Amino acid sequence: MADLFEAAGLTPSQPSPLADRLRPQKLDEVVGQDHLLGPEGPIRRMAEARRLSSMILWGPPGTGKTTIARLLAKEAGYEFQQLSAVFSGVADLKKAFEQARVRRSAGQATLLFVDEIHRFNRAQQDGFLPFVEEGIVTLVGATTENPSFELNGALLSRSQVYVLKRLDGEALEALLGKAEAHEGRALPLEPEARAALMAMADGDGRYLLTLAETLFNIGSAKPLDTKALGQILQKRSPAYDKDREEHYNLISALHKSIRGSDPDAALYWLARMLAGGEDPLFVARRLIRAAAEDIGEADPTALILANAAKDTYDFLGSPEGEIALAQLTVHLACAPKSNAVYMAYSAAMKAAKETGSLMPPAHIRNAPTKLMKDLGYGKGYQYDHDAPEGFSGQDYFPDEMPRRQFYKPRGEGNEARVKERLERWAALRRGKDG
Repeated sequence: MADLFEAAGLTPSQPSPLADRLRPQKLDEVVGQDHLLGPEGPIRRMAEARRLSSMILWGPPGTGKTTIARLLAKEAGYEFQQLSAVFSGVADLKKAFEQARVRRSAGQATLLFVDEIHRFNRAQQDGFLPFVEEGIVTLVGATTENPSFELNGALLSRSQVYVLKRLDGEALEALLGKAEAHEGRALPLEPEARAALMAMADGDGRYLLTLAETLFNIGSAKPLDTKALGQILQKRSPAYDKDREEHYNLISALHKSIRGSDPDAALYWLARMLAGGEDPLFVARRLIRAAAEDIGEADPTALILANAAKDTYDFLGSPEGEIALAQLTVHLACAPKSNAVYMAYSAAMKAAKETGSLMPPAHIRNAPTKLMKDLGYGKGYQYDHDAPEGFSGQDYFPDEMPRRQFYKPRGEGNEARVKERLERWAALRRGKDG
């Protein structure tokens, strides 16, 4: 048998990956999740009480979800049973539940850990409910996706959701320290390159240890600088799933940075989305919306420029066309802001739904036939261009509806002049009514 391993370039004693060798053996050794595992953390308190509730562990990759579940079972005295929603089907679930039922009859509790639980469909998720309710299993599900979008409400109502944080610099440094202690040598990195290595990990502890293992295996004779590190290790793309929560989080951040008049933050979120592979035309659509919704009449050119940027990208493509999106992002963030038109339209839509099918007043109805004219259609209409100041002051609302003011300009940018005109016309209208 040993000869077969050697022929394949393997040995039975081939060491496991560094991340597995450094896997924590106690909850105290898990880094970066003190809000859950510290002295007052909810998971810590459950482990100490040896009474576990079903829970969903939601967090990015490499933050310790599987490790926490395994150690939680160990410290609470539960049998640990693991399934992956990627590889398991109905038969696997039935087998796991039956094994848990047998253990329970023998007085042994089961912690059923389901990795990537969001990948089970709704019917499969419903299948957990009776076994969780009867206490046959304590379910611990792990997911990288927002549970409120991906998991059944019934399953969520029977579980606590705990959010794991991406590992910060302190936690990543602690992992590197453990790796160096385990290997008995320091990583061959200059301080700036060490910081760059942690940035490459992007909050993923497992990935950081994988990168560190590569550097240990290379065994450079002298410390590497940032440039040399980049030549050895390939930086992975930022975590970004275009059809899940991160997609909506980042586009929301871009829009709100523009609304908050912060061009630097807006450019950052734009770059994050494009670097993650987002469709630039999806971004362009949101920028057009921001121009109409948040800038409006304060800078009417914003909407024109937004459509021009979209057309520019259509014409040039990537990467040149992305510069037009960046220019538009800066313009929108720096422009005066007014949502007066947006609010006015919302109020007008509400009024339209409330008032039903009220007819326009007779003097502004169309009168193409003699019968309509005999009925008073168009009678008394005043042609505004012939009126003093080009303003007749007539009422254009339905006769049964009192006059309403939907549009209330804020007075920012171009809208300041609009506000002055509306106030002048309102004064003329009041004078006419008086």
